[in-house]
Amino acid sequence: MNQSQQYPSTLLQKAVTEISRLPGIGSRTALRLALHLLKQDVVEVDALADSIKEMRHNIGYCKVCHNISDTDVCEICGNESRNKATVCVVENVRDVMAIEGTLQYKGVYHVLGGVISPMDGIGPADLQIDSLVERVNKGGIEEVILALSPTMEGDTTNFYIYRKLQDSGVKVTVIARGVAQNDELQYTDEVTLGRALAGRVPFKS
Repeated sequence: MNQSQQYPSTLLQKAVTEISRLPGIGSRTALRLALHLLKQDVVEVDALADSIKEMRHNIGYCKVCHNISDTDVCEICGNESRNKATVCVVENVRDVMAIEGTLQYKGVYHVLGGVISPMDGIGPADLQIDSLVERVNKGGIEEVILALSPTMEGDTTNFYIYRKLQDSGVKVTVIARGVAQNDELQYTDEVTLGRALAGRVPFKS
């Protein structure tokens, strides 16, 4: 039986195909979600569709730290109560959310947008490393915390950033290894992540 015969509606098939493109969602789950949406009030489904479209078309990135933001400067960078002298370098937006979930960090962030990974064709020029160096060179920053996942790629990126900043006079630290080797930061529980931040140590090449 081919795919077109599996669905009573080509519109349903199209919806299932699009939903199944999302990470971690197979065709069975996509079908279940599509059928669930069919049972919902049209107003509710329209609100969901509109919110996704609005997010995709209008969301931007902070011009300071590159975190997701609805404005030119994100809420964290724009918050006067945050310690602007301490910058925590993370791989992605999900890591910002994970660290914020600890309720322990009061500094600001710098989102690289990935890590150096030659196997994936990602080099330093593909990341927000130069903008980090520019931030440091402007002055006012006393400490840069390297909070990348403890993987080979994360360690490589840590070392590259350290080499770029070692003559700046800024203190460069790395989170403690309370985060297990090869674990991604975003999946680390808040207590462990908070302790890793609190127990950060000077970076050693």
